[in-house]
Amino acid sequence: MARFTVKVHPRARRSAVTGRLGETWKVDLTAPPVEGKANEECVRLLAEVAGVARGRVRIVAGLTSRIKVVEIEGISEEEFGRAAGIEL
Repeated sequence: MARFTVKVHPRARRSAVTGRLGETWKVDLTAPPVEGKANEECVRLLAEVAGVARGRVRIVAGLTSRIKVVEIEGISEEEFGRAAGIEL
């Protein structure tokens, strides 16, 4: 199971994992930060990149913050980085 920090940028032009800032992953989201839409888009995007079901991705901290802690079952952080095309 991978557990790592992401910094989201809502209302971006496209949803994508765009890089790293130290130990934090940068994630652009097209969804606005209202009514949980950005959180839903974050879970969807991370599941798609990791190649796992949405139910295996959880936001465990930071539901109302741009900085979130997420867990992804069935993949390591290194495998996630390779899937996103970003080396650690």
